[in-house]
Amino acid sequence: MVDEKKKLIIIDSNSIIHRTYHALPPLTTKKGEKVSAVYGFLLVFFKVIKEFQPDFIAATFDFPAPTFRHKKFKEYKAKRPPAPEELYQQIPKVKEVLKAFNVPIFEKEGFEADDIIGTIAKAAPKKQAIPPIETIILSGDLDTLQLVNEKTKVYTLRKGVKDIVFYDKIEVEKKYGILPNQLLDFKALRGDPSDNIPGVTGIGEKTAIELIKEFGSLENLYKELEDSSQKTKKLKPKLREILLKYKEQAFFSKALAKIEKDVPVDFNLKKCQWEKKYNRKRITQILKRLEFQTLIKRLPELTKSKQNGKIKKVNVDQPRSKINLQQDRQKTLF
Repeated sequence: MVDEKKKLIIIDSNSIIHRTYHALPPLTTKKGEKVSAVYGFLLVFFKVIKEFQPDFIAATFDFPAPTFRHKKFKEYKAKRPPAPEELYQQIPKVKEVLKAFNVPIFEKEGFEADDIIGTIAKAAPKKQAIPPIETIILSGDLDTLQLVNEKTKVYTLRKGVKDIVFYDKIEVEKKYGILPNQLLDFKALRGDPSDNIPGVTGIGEKTAIELIKEFGSLENLYKELEDSSQKTKKLKPKLREILLKYKEQAFFSKALAKIEKDVPVDFNLKKCQWEKKYNRKRITQILKRLEFQTLIKRLPELTKSKQNGKIKKVNVDQPRSKINLQQDRQKTLF
C-alpha cells in the first residue's frame, strides 16, 4: 500500500559532512581539490532520496559564529577539537550542489542547525494538514532525538556510513528506556560530554535514566525532593545531597541542551518541494568537475516514482583505503 503521507526530509548538513569526512578515505581531484566530504554527503543524499522518495527537502547548516548557547556558557563545546580546515573548505561545494538541486538552505546567526531543524519540524505539519506530513531528520548524530514524536522521525548514521538507524518513539525507548520528550531531562542530569554540558556532577547515565523513569521529569524530581515526599525517601542520602547541591546546574544544563523551535527563519514549505525535474545539465557539470562519475550514472535514481515507502536498515561495504577519482574507480556505498 502506498504511503499517503507527504514526506519532508530535513538534512542536518554539518553533522553529515563531518561524519562522512571521517568515515571515507581521502578523495582528491586531478587539480588537488579535497572532495571526500562532498562525495560522502552526496552518497547519503542519493540514498535518502531513493529510500524515502520525499515530497519536500530542506538543508540546514550551522552558522559559523558563536550561538546564544556560547553567550550563556562560554565553555559550551569548548573541549571539541577544531575540524580540519580542508573539511570546512568543502562545505561551500556541498551548498553548491544542493542549490543546483533546488534544495533550500537554512542557517541563522546565533543558532545551531538543530534549532532550525526543530523550528521547521514544528512548523511543517501546520503548513501541510491534508494529506498529513511526516518529517524525517537526516543526521550524523543523536542530538535531534528529543524532537521525535508521532510526526517526526530521525534517520541517523550510527557508525560511519555503514550502519544507518531509523528512530521513531519505539526505537528511542528501546535504546534509552525513556521517551523522546524525556531525553532533555536525561541530559540535564547526565550532561553531554561532547557539547561540554555539565549536568549534575556525580550522576552517570544509569542513575539519570533511573531517576527519569521514577519521577518522569527534572521538574517532578526536584519538586519531590524539596517537598520531602515519601518517594524521595527511596533515594540514598548521598544522592539526595548531590541532586540538591547541583540543582541550578541541572536546570542550566537542560536549558543549554534544549533545541529551540522558534528560530526566526523564513520557512516556506512549498519552496522546499523536491523537484524531480531539476537542471540535469547543471548537476552533471558540477559532478563532472568534482570527478564523481559514478554519481552521474546514478542520477536517474532520483527521478523514480514512489515505492511502498518501507524503511530498511542498510549495511554498506567499507571503501578501500584510497579511491582514484581520475580513473573512476569509486565504489558506491549505497
